[in-house]
Amino acid sequence: MVASMSESKVIKIMGCDKCGSSDGNKLYDDGHAYCYVCNTRTNPDGITETKTEKKPMNKDLNFYDSAITSAISDRRIASTTCLKYGVRQNNGKHYYPFYDEAGTLTAIKTRDVENKQFSIAGDFAGATLFGQHLFPSGGKYLTICEGELDALAAYQMTGSKYPVISIRNGAAAALKDCKAQYEYIDSFENIHICFDNDEAGQKATVAVAELFGAKAKMMKMRQGYKDACDYLKHDRNKEFIADWWASEKYVPDGIIEGSTLWEVVSKPMEKAEVNYPYDGLNKLTYGIRKGELVMVTAGSGLGKSQFLREIVWHILKNTDDNIGMMFLEEGVRKTARSLMSLAINKPIHLPDVEVSETELKDAFDNTLGTNRLYLFDHFGSSSLDNIVNRVRYMAKGLGCGFVVLDHISIIVSGGDVGDERKALDSIMTRLRMLVQETGISLICVSHLKRPESKGHEEGASTSLAQLRGSGSIAQLSDIVIGLERNGQALDAIERNTTHVRVLKNRFSGYTGGASDLLYNPSTGRMMEIKDTL
Repeated sequence: MVASMSESKVIKIMGCDKCGSSDGNKLYDDGHAYCYVCNTRTNPDGITETKTEKKPMNKDLNFYDSAITSAISDRRIASTTCLKYGVRQNNGKHYYPFYDEAGTLTAIKTRDVENKQFSIAGDFAGATLFGQHLFPSGGKYLTICEGELDALAAYQMTGSKYPVISIRNGAAAALKDCKAQYEYIDSFENIHICFDNDEAGQKATVAVAELFGAKAKMMKMRQGYKDACDYLKHDRNKEFIADWWASEKYVPDGIIEGSTLWEVVSKPMEKAEVNYPYDGLNKLTYGIRKGELVMVTAGSGLGKSQFLREIVWHILKNTDDNIGMMFLEEGVRKTARSLMSLAINKPIHLPDVEVSETELKDAFDNTLGTNRLYLFDHFGSSSLDNIVNRVRYMAKGLGCGFVVLDHISIIVSGGDVGDERKALDSIMTRLRMLVQETGISLICVSHLKRPESKGHEEGASTSLAQLRGSGSIAQLSDIVIGLERNGQALDAIERNTTHVRVLKNRFSGYTGGASDLLYNPSTGRMMEIKDTL
């Protein structure tokens, strides 16, 4: 049998999650809790029980008439303030009157000072907010507090000049209470919300502020003060008034008042974290920025991976950032040796290229040996969730500021995909959200649709319309770079020259031809031909 409340001792007074009472719930030393406002018992195992039988409501409010009006000394609340609100005392109890919309006394909330228990007499369901009957609608300022004592304190500290009311049943029921009296509250020009400085109070503040929009002013209490009573108890009236006047106007998430942006706009525009390795491309893009998604596209076999490796090598040399490499169509060994090739200007990823042990070690030390490169050890297809999780880990777990992903089309084959277009939409949405979440620079590769006439392997121009599968690739990318090369040209120079075209540029808006890059088979490098620009 569970011990009765008389057999156990109260060890803590706390709020009630069920009814919203801020101090009607008591925790006992046997582990159970009981709220005297809503009659809910919470057992040590977390199971709650609410009494179905209600205590007979005391309809006789004559006891209120016999109580006296006096100061609440321990809270510094003056007798004149209590007289204004009709708060009376008798035998260690405080009586807070509640009135209906007709102005008739309909309920009394009683607070036992010693044990802080609350009880209700009368018709509380028909009652308006505490103090509401005192102030006609349509004023300039209205302050809403979380409790009756806070309302008394706030009214007194603001010089008894402005209407102050309180919700009826704590923070959890604040929104419900304010909705019930919406017309009255909304009639005021400025609605100051002065709820408790705790998690429940602040959550309720936002909820009520959203209800009244631009009229709402959210009071931010200074550190060390839980509520209005705390200010008054410590004789901090001036501080309360200052904080009351400084109440922040409610602004929905995502809406910024232009006049507040001077500090933001007066700062010089941030430079890119690092440039691309090619001057012509930098002139149009202004370099590589964190928080951007860059898409590189070209026909099959036209040097996209080599282009990415040149970028990785450049970032490695010119920043202190860690870099993630996810080349899904090749093994880790191929990716590693191809990158090492750039460090010694020798294509050591090819089987017929001789390399000394010294050269190999030097290439390793300047790339993989820097402890700043992280590769994805996987070959072939992979699911979207798998890729997203790996990119997130590279960003948050390994501190990678830059991640390259070659290529997104292969992710489609990693799952059960019926509609390629929808699959690419999902991929791009997830990658876009990932960039916003982590703040990295994500550089990806996407394939192109085959043109109707000349193929891309024969030097056909690239365009956004040719991006394979979905318009979301162009829409959700910050930068789209197209690579064009006639891989079938008889002339060796032409066959190894790649034209770089900026197809989309959200940062500056500049698009068009950017750079001509010549691939040197003997060095394995893709270098810019500057005299053609």
